[in-house]
Parts: sequence; structure tokens; C-alpha cells
Amino acid sequence: MNHESLTEVADKQLIHLTTIGRKTTTPHEVELWFAVNQGRLYLSHEGEETDWMKNIRKSGDVTFEIAGKHFTGTACLLENDGKEAWEGKVALYDKYYGKAPKETIEDWFSLSKLLLIELHHAK
Repeated sequence: MNHESLTEVADKQLIHLTTIGRKTTTPHEVELWFAVNQGRLYLSHEGEETDWMKNIRKSGDVTFEIAGKHFTGTACLLENDGKEAWEGKVALYDKYYGKAPKETIEDWFSLSKLLLIELHHAK
């Protein structure tokens, strides 16, 4: 799948993300909110780092499904104070809650970790 296909499903509510277990090496699927901005996909999670996040730390290779379309990509955790994280925060907040001032967005994500998935190009 390519970036155009990702754009086609950007307005959908949920992503089904599959990571590979860092200990078990078996697939681990979770359902999450997501946002797309400029061909990049952003996720966030509030609170402690979960198993699927720890799996990504070990191997960023992921597969995911949105509205019946299947994709592959490479995921990584972002530093919360970087430009990339800010773009992800804005994209996520705007998609699910609408426009907001910077202070509101920063407060909303103050306890969250952000992740970026870069799509693998179709061959």
C-alpha cells in the first residue's frame, strides 16, 4: 500500500496495529486511535509503556489494518518535545476533538507517549 491509500482511510476512527512480541515472537494486536499527517501515521498512549510499545522498542516493524486496508511500516517512539511529536499531537487532537490552542494540546498530551509509523513503500 502507498501513501495515497493511507490518505483514503485517514478519516476512519480506529487502527488495528500488530507488533511482534519481544519475548514470544508471536503477533500482538491492539486497537487504537490514530491520525495521518503528510503520509505519516501517529499514535499516542497515556500512562505506562504497554507491551505493544515495548515490542516496538525491540523491533519497529509493524503491520496494521484500517478499514480493511492492510499496510506495513516502521514504528518508533518520539521524544515529546520535538517538532515531529508536536505535529503528531496536533494531528491527533484535531482529528478527535477539533482545533485547540497550544496550551490545551500540550496539557492533553502531558502524560502521553507519541509514536510515529512511517509507511513502507509498495514494491
